[in-house]
Amino acid sequence: MKSHSLIWSATPTPFTDEFRVDAPSVERLMAHHTAYGIDGVFLGGSCGEGPWMRWEDQEDLVRIAAASNPGRLSIAAQVTDNSALRMLDHAERFAKCGADFVVLAGPTFVMNPTPERVLKVYTDVLRNSPLPVIVYDRGKADRYLLPNELLRELYHEPGIAMIKDSSCDDSRMEVAIEARRNREGLTLLNGDEFQCLKYLSAGYDGLLLGGAIFNGRLARRMDAAFHAGNRDEAEILQTRMIELMSLVYGGRDARCWMAGLKYLLHQAGIFSSAHSLLDYELSDSCRQAIDEILVGPDADGFRADICSDACRP
Repeated sequence: MKSHSLIWSATPTPFTDEFRVDAPSVERLMAHHTAYGIDGVFLGGSCGEGPWMRWEDQEDLVRIAAASNPGRLSIAAQVTDNSALRMLDHAERFAKCGADFVVLAGPTFVMNPTPERVLKVYTDVLRNSPLPVIVYDRGKADRYLLPNELLRELYHEPGIAMIKDSSCDDSRMEVAIEARRNREGLTLLNGDEFQCLKYLSAGYDGLLLGGAIFNGRLARRMDAAFHAGNRDEAEILQTRMIELMSLVYGGRDARCWMAGLKYLLHQAGIFSSAHSLLDYELSDSCRQAIDEILVGPDADGFRADICSDACRP
């Protein structure tokens, strides 16, 4: 049995006042993840606001992250777009910038979107990418959802190095496990940070979490307890992760999501600003909860869970 799981971070992106990539903050971001013991960072995903950034800024993000990372963390960059041609062009650019993997989610806009045509978009990228591919299954959040029978076909493609499963769907989890059983070297990562233990118990190889930039230390402790056979402690730590995420995101409905996340990282001194391209509002209660953790009495002791050597408090 493995002694520990992989833990990756689908990290947010720090911006300057002009909404360009903030290089000093990216350097601190990489140092922070390294101090947490994170295995890899996923750049430019939904949490990274990649779908709304300029492509040149995404290239800058990958280039700066790679330059700030002397071989310690794996770097993946999202290439999802409207066509395989565009995705492969992005993959070529990210390869030159220093990425180790590209991330492929469902295409954003397809004409004649038959399931077979959507599958072909995936396979065209997988068979021609200059870098290993992480397939990102967003489940029903994908605009063009591959049905399970085609998902099974996709997962047997040899170009897939890893799967990030954020589908929250037991049937799709079973398809992924079946593919890993038949594909030596295929790595399964859970993207549902509210159900980490469910996926680890099912045999997934690790976690790829949007909140890992602040809950990654807790996730590592939870994983250690799980692999040590201490299920009760692991459950306690999973509950603690959920409580922390609820405070930062403004509840399970994540009404403050990006605003709370960016505010936390700014107040912790990791990001130089809390700027976001998305329009989530930071409520007074969310702001107060984060301030309580970082500079207040911190009644629940979350400050020590969050802060690393790169963290101000």
